[in-house]
Amino acid sequence: MSSSTYAVQGMTCAHCVSAVIEEVTKIDGVTEVHVDLHPGKLSQVHVTSATQISNLDLNNAILEAGYTLVPA
Repeated sequence: MSSSTYAVQGMTCAHCVSAVIEEVTKIDGVTEVHVDLHPGKLSQVHVTSATQISNLDLNNAILEAGYTLVPA
């Protein structure tokens, strides 16, 4: 199992959280997604996966949900 935390910009509400969770869980190997919402600030997205996921796949999922992955 692999677990990582990512900063995401632009999330403001529960709908934002749902959209991000929906898109990130579509990535092969992802087993769990948890979001710490901080409206007006960077929210934290915690991803647990069976295998290492690529930053490109994660970035694309976050973009598809309508938000911006902030580079570490």
